[in-house]
Amino acid sequence: MIGRIFTVGGFTLLSRITGFVRDIVLAAILGAGPIADAFFVALRLPNHFRAIFAEGAFNAAFVPAYARIRQQSGADPSKLFADRIFTLLFIVQAVLLAIALIFTPAVISVLAPGFAHDGERFTLAVELTRITFPYLLLISLVTLYGGILNALGRFASAAAAPILLNLSMIAALALAVFFPTAGHAAAWGVFIAGCLEVLLLVADTSRQGVLPAFRWPRLDEEVKLFLKRFGPATIGSAETQIALFADTIIASFLVTGALSALYYADRLNQLPIGVIGIAVGTVLLPEMANRLARGDEAGARHAQNRAIEFTLLLSIPCMVAFLLLPDLIMRALFMRGAFTAADAAAAGATLQAYAVGLMPFVLMRSAATTFLARGDTWTPVKALFFAVLVNVALKIALAGTHAQVGLAFATAMGGWVNLVLLVWFARRGRLFAFDPEVVRSAMRLAAAGLGMALVLWLAGTPVGALTAGRALQNELALALYALIGAAVYGGMVIALFGRRWFTGFMARRSPPPAPPPPPEMGG
Repeated sequence: MIGRIFTVGGFTLLSRITGFVRDIVLAAILGAGPIADAFFVALRLPNHFRAIFAEGAFNAAFVPAYARIRQQSGADPSKLFADRIFTLLFIVQAVLLAIALIFTPAVISVLAPGFAHDGERFTLAVELTRITFPYLLLISLVTLYGGILNALGRFASAAAAPILLNLSMIAALALAVFFPTAGHAAAWGVFIAGCLEVLLLVADTSRQGVLPAFRWPRLDEEVKLFLKRFGPATIGSAETQIALFADTIIASFLVTGALSALYYADRLNQLPIGVIGIAVGTVLLPEMANRLARGDEAGARHAQNRAIEFTLLLSIPCMVAFLLLPDLIMRALFMRGAFTAADAAAAGATLQAYAVGLMPFVLMRSAATTFLARGDTWTPVKALFFAVLVNVALKIALAGTHAQVGLAFATAMGGWVNLVLLVWFARRGRLFAFDPEVVRSAMRLAAAGLGMALVLWLAGTPVGALTAGRALQNELALALYALIGAAVYGGMVIALFGRRWFTGFMARRSPPPAPPPPPEMGG
């Protein structure tokens, strides 16, 4: 499992790196002005709906069902199931796309009402959204293909697909002079990327002989069960998006640049969430689903505990860096061209607020998998419902005095509520328990993180003196902090765990499954 996590995490990291190059180009060309705000709204809308109907809800319901059918019934029944779900997905997304293209001005008025008083941003947001929204249909197909491949233990192509989005947008922005605005160039880059991602996943599913085809979507028992589980998962994904919609709606009333600050801060915050949290969750869901389908309950729990341990190992240094060095990170990565020092300061403060909730967000996927792998999509919805209530209430309370920083902090607090409730529900249902190994590892890793934070704080004066007045001052300072932090954290982990821990951690296997119980005697 760890090897597959590295595969997904590695491609996700490459995607994030190319994404940062994309964002550097975006910041230099778009800055944080009205064109940037309009584009980020146009980019958020298909991504919001994608998270509701595609990646979040769809994977939660489809991957365990497909894995179970293939494990228990074979390849042909699973192919039939995938064909019917593919047809349903395509029809629904095509209808949604048609409605969105017809009523785009009304959608923008609802989701970014602050733009109604700014004719330039409103008109541009409508134009750009009509270009980007077809990406939703394309990425929904990518999600289906990726779910099939993940259930088969193949993760590379689905994890690599987002790289095409970044490369496509970079290429389009490089040709921005040929478009009405740089925002139009970026929007067309999004659309072209969706086409390329579909082609990539179609090629892989075809090679595996599992490419779904159009088939009349008969509502057999498996499709009904999928829809029964898809409904709660969609509600849960919608709850998450309500909080994100609240960001867009409230930020549209704030000063120009607030939406852009949220975007750049969230992009950095999403780096560990994607490379670590989502990568672990992507691998863990089919891993647990397949084990549970074979009756290997102990193996499923073991896999989950190891996933949590691995997540903590990689995410703690990211949280420390975002809490201690947010301004420097923003200046080093984005402060060039149209992106000013003031823009970097606003985005840095927003990143620091997001970082308060980084830990629950990287652990959330692993915690929710307890339920999703068992076909329970309702319990995560319950936890998320209360988290969204807290999130939105805090957004409303804090936005007036703390602007987009308050929105980010509210998101962080919602994450903590969600994680705590997920763990509580799982323990109450006796579906999950932290094994002693995880508890010991968490305490040692926390100590290593505190040691790293202390050394970085003490290094502030010498690093400042070494880099003052030099070319690429911010970039050089960030590189020095990264080297110091990596050396301290890595050294403390080795000192606290021993060098053999890494080898042992990578080599650990789950315990053998328990033998099946004897059949019950007839009465």
